[in-house]
Amino acid sequence: MAPIQKMYQDGDVAIIHGVGYENSPRSHFRSMDIWHTCEPDTLGTEGWLARVIRDIDPHKENVITAVSMGPALFRALVGPGIPVATVENIDSYGMLTGLTPEEKLSRVLSRYRRMYSPAIGTGPVMDYLGQTGLDALEGADILSAAPANYSSNIEYADTSVGKKLKGIAQIHLAGLGSRIFYLDHSGFDTHADQVATHARLWGEVSTAIRDFFDDLASHNAADNVVMFLFSEFGRRVHDNGGGTDHGAGGVCLAIGKGVKGGQYGEYPSTRPSDLDQGDLIPATDFRSVYTTLVEDWMGLDAVSVVGGNFEKPEFILK
Repeated sequence: MAPIQKMYQDGDVAIIHGVGYENSPRSHFRSMDIWHTCEPDTLGTEGWLARVIRDIDPHKENVITAVSMGPALFRALVGPGIPVATVENIDSYGMLTGLTPEEKLSRVLSRYRRMYSPAIGTGPVMDYLGQTGLDALEGADILSAAPANYSSNIEYADTSVGKKLKGIAQIHLAGLGSRIFYLDHSGFDTHADQVATHARLWGEVSTAIRDFFDDLASHNAADNVVMFLFSEFGRRVHDNGGGTDHGAGGVCLAIGKGVKGGQYGEYPSTRPSDLDQGDLIPATDFRSVYTTLVEDWMGLDAVSVVGGNFEKPEFILK
């Protein structure tokens, strides 16, 4: 993690300890749902970032206010009537990209638009399908310009997280009005071979993050980006031989020039008597960390986004 260590030494990394919520289910699916919806006690219907998108762009003037980098839409971005572009590879992103010549592609896409438009106003299901189709076409048109307008002297590492962050840099530097980007990097669920696996994965993540921020800095665009990293739960205190099982309290990172670097929150006690069935007890509710991001970075009201008032750690520069 040497690249992140250097950024930490420069004051650009905040480490928030003991983050989580009460009664961790130790389930990937339920835990991710809780982090994505801010609903630890019920099954949420809307992602927390979907609510942020609605506040940023209430009239849906930009269909790429948010971009989900991956093969599927992340739950945090899901909400009724919230347009989000889902991009797996920005270089090949678009509608019917294999169709040639250009005139033929233009005719086919025009037919799609004529097909989707009449559906709107005929009922809720057709409204949704028609508007989603039109948003996808518009988003593809807008994003198609990003790779062609991008140039950089940064060579990103050939990893999945490196490719995703390069794609985000391309879109961000194109000045298309996108405000939120979401991606993941899997493989950290190490029930075995944890030491070697985490060393490799954190090496990939750290290098990609350094390349990303170096890229932005070379374009004078690093000051307006904050990156937030989290996992759906921490790991158990004691190993199971070669790895660790699902736990509770964990750690989050906030990275960027807008971050007040340092360590925040109390690291949970590891004494056996202070554990909850072998897990670290969270000291910081994850919604308080979201509150800092929503209020201090995005300048929005956090109560409606996270579902209440939470004391926030002050890790954003003002």
